[in-house]
Amino acid sequence: MPTGSASESPHLAPAGFRHDAFVYTDDDDFVRQAVTYVHDGLAAGETVVAVLPEVRNSLLRKELDGVADQVVFLDMTQLGRNPARIIPLWRTLLDQAPDIPLRGLGEPAYPGRTPSELAEAALHELLLDVAFEHTSPFHLRCPYSASLPIRPAEVHVSAAGPARTAAERVFRTPLAAVPAQARQREFGRDDLTEVRYEVNTAAKELGMPAGRIEDIELALHEICTNSVRFGGGQGRLSWWTADGNLVCDVADGGRIDDLLVGRVLPPADGLGGRGVWLAHQLCDLVQIRSGDTGTQVRLHTRLR
Repeated sequence: MPTGSASESPHLAPAGFRHDAFVYTDDDDFVRQAVTYVHDGLAAGETVVAVLPEVRNSLLRKELDGVADQVVFLDMTQLGRNPARIIPLWRTLLDQAPDIPLRGLGEPAYPGRTPSELAEAALHELLLDVAFEHTSPFHLRCPYSASLPIRPAEVHVSAAGPARTAAERVFRTPLAAVPAQARQREFGRDDLTEVRYEVNTAAKELGMPAGRIEDIELALHEICTNSVRFGGGQGRLSWWTADGNLVCDVADGGRIDDLLVGRVLPPADGLGGRGVWLAHQLCDLVQIRSGDTGTQVRLHTRLR
């Protein structure tokens, strides 16, 4: 995709969602393309929201000068650190002003992401078209740094095929194999307390802060409980460290059909789904893959 073009990866969904992208080579290139997009939205009377790393929010604020206060700026590195939290964020913004078209500028795949985070940002981009297929007018444009190993053409549906088909292909493909050095154990219903104790001990040995240990304990308990309830009554837990994270992988024989699991808060009286939602809120990254061979849920929690 040529640098500077936003028109070569657009997707118009039937009910008002437009999703496209541009590639920028440096700060000046980013500002040039972003400012035009924002000004067009303000001129049209749209709600304009920028969800970007703070360094690019600052660049955009400075260039917009007198109209910057008409734009909502949010920090992607905080609110979207786990890419699965981004769709709920856009849903909330749409709900706040349902009668006004929303124009978003969002950078989920930003420089500094780990390979696992970039993989989930790419899946998130595909799932956007599934999540907002039937929504009120919403135009979302996603900047991509030319320094990244991925490009819009790889994750935007105009190049990858129908959104649901492309997202399903990724969601049904297993994650990379658990590394050989990982510690592993099988578990069933009677082992959940012991599982929490083992991971708690490992996290303490790695120097993880107490609050984060509580987060991973709770998230892991929810996912392992799901394995017992929906995955055949048992599962296999593996844990290791990678990219400054404690990684816990839970595998079982179940299958998840909902591509948006954990990205939409299930109703209080619904069966399942709340544990995955909670894990997404507690962990820095959650990867889910599910198909005919079973389900993997991989939880990443930063050590510092």
